[in-house]
Amino acid sequence: MSSPQQNQNPTNPETQTQSYPEMPPIRVKPPASSSSTSSPRVTVSTPTATATGAAAETPTAGAARKIAIAVDLSDESAFAVKWAVDHYIRPGDAVVLLHVRPTSVLYGADWGCVDFDAANSSNNSNKNEQESQQKLEDDFDAFTTSKAADLAQPLLQAQVPYKIHIVKDHDMKERLCLEVERLGFNAVIMGSRGFGASKRGSNGRLGSVSDYCVRHCVCPVVVVRYPDEKDGNGGDDEMIPLSEADEEGAADEDEEYHDASDERKATA
Repeated sequence: MSSPQQNQNPTNPETQTQSYPEMPPIRVKPPASSSSTSSPRVTVSTPTATATGAAAETPTAGAARKIAIAVDLSDESAFAVKWAVDHYIRPGDAVVLLHVRPTSVLYGADWGCVDFDAANSSNNSNKNEQESQQKLEDDFDAFTTSKAADLAQPLLQAQVPYKIHIVKDHDMKERLCLEVERLGFNAVIMGSRGFGASKRGSNGRLGSVSDYCVRHCVCPVVVVRYPDEKDGNGGDDEMIPLSEADEEGAADEDEEYHDASDERKATA
């Protein structure tokens, strides 16, 4: 009786040992192969989808040239946008309307000497003034965005890909040059009389923003002159694009920048 039991006992483990080594390779191989193939597919597909989606969202992605049109929400700037659409922009170009909004209120800045007695006595009024100033800032921001959208209508009608880029800074001309270099534009277009031309007589030492950008921008600058009777154009509809190589413009700029020093020498 012992011998058949001994014969049955070894047979059972043998059958079990024969079945177990056969089953694990069958059960283990499919999940191993599926996991190895699925994991890289997921990692590869997700970045490509995000990259293509991000590229599709940006209007300037894949453009042959990135052109900046510096605008200051004036009629002269609107005229420069129309001129760029009619004479400069080519198929495949992308446009960025670049606007530097002047900061009329700088919170936390050093405003010089302050009468602390008067400030302490009018804390409530100062809070109300700050709230009103902040409201004015918000209202002006909304006006700026709506006005910039109006300036972009010629681009929209011509089906030119564009976007609006608005920044805040107290120095418009310097910030324009910094943004042009940072964003890597191929060219900049701006109007001449829409950028401080009215202040040349009263504050000649600052110069015009267009002249400053011609001197300091890293890319070519096209200055579009708005027709005006004061410029001697007789109200004609022609616009004269100026470039960096315009010697007459450079000479006028030199005279303009040296006015302040000449006045100081005369007074001395």
